[in-house]
Amino acid sequence: MLQYLIILLDDTSTSYCHYENIRTIHKLIPLDILKAGIKFGMMENLMIQFVYPDFELPVEYKEAIESIDHNNIVSSLCKDTDVLAVADVTVFHDWAGIVYANLDKEKCYALRTTKDDLFERFLFLKDVLSKVARLNVIITDIESFREEDFLRYNQVLHVLSEHVEKLYADDKMPQFNILTDRMMLSQMNNCGAAESNITLAPNGKFYVCPAFYYENESKNVGDLERGLEIKNKHLYKLDHAPICTNCDAYQCKRCIWLNRKTTLEVNTPSHEQCVVAHMERNASRELLQKMGKCKNPLWQDSIEEIDYLDPFEKYLKI
Repeated sequence: MLQYLIILLDDTSTSYCHYENIRTIHKLIPLDILKAGIKFGMMENLMIQFVYPDFELPVEYKEAIESIDHNNIVSSLCKDTDVLAVADVTVFHDWAGIVYANLDKEKCYALRTTKDDLFERFLFLKDVLSKVARLNVIITDIESFREEDFLRYNQVLHVLSEHVEKLYADDKMPQFNILTDRMMLSQMNNCGAAESNITLAPNGKFYVCPAFYYENESKNVGDLERGLEIKNKHLYKLDHAPICTNCDAYQCKRCIWLNRKTTLEVNTPSHEQCVVAHMERNASRELLQKMGKCKNPLWQDSIEEIDYLDPFEKYLKI
């Protein structure tokens, strides 16, 4: 069931997930389409998430946005300081930006990074984690992971896990997507593209998620006049993902765009995505075991031990 409507305010709206947005020419969503999108969200009882470009929007756009409850996803480079001040998620696209930023302990941040940059600079996250309410690290090239990368990522998780344990012991309790999310989940919490959320682009058409718009504008799934027209929409649901149905790496985003890019199936993650998710899951399990004295009622009592990193291996044994 749809819960969220993501509205891209411009063609240069910031990316906040695995996909890249390389567009540099501004194409602001027409005001009438913005208002129609807001009305659609209200009629469907959807929470609206606005994704901002780096430039300041005209006053009439701000007035339309403020006419409804919403969340703001904003790049750290946004020139509109008023929007930055009320951002629900501030997205950083470079390490220097987040390391030297004036971070707010009450706010949520996202860092988009390549795996190599993460492996080289991950120790900077120790300081970042002590200054935020939540940090999401998004690895933008998961599909390029190789065996040596899995080993390095496991080491990164181990070191950062030790630091998170110390923070929690000192009553600092930041949420960290790759380590603490699984501790709080009892069911899948995937990206939900085309199932729990849908994207409205500046051209007035709907897309499975922003990545599909930026990849190919012709691949829309309806518009504001016709409504949603998602073909084979059952394929976006968990119960039609045979590999994922019995998986308990609940924090895995199971990115629909990345699935299709790597396996040609929207409901089947790649080996790389699965292994990374299970490494995070196992690191969360170990962290949870160490946190007895800091026990939080939001956490699961335990996470089961497993003997595989790719659920397809388990499937083959059945």
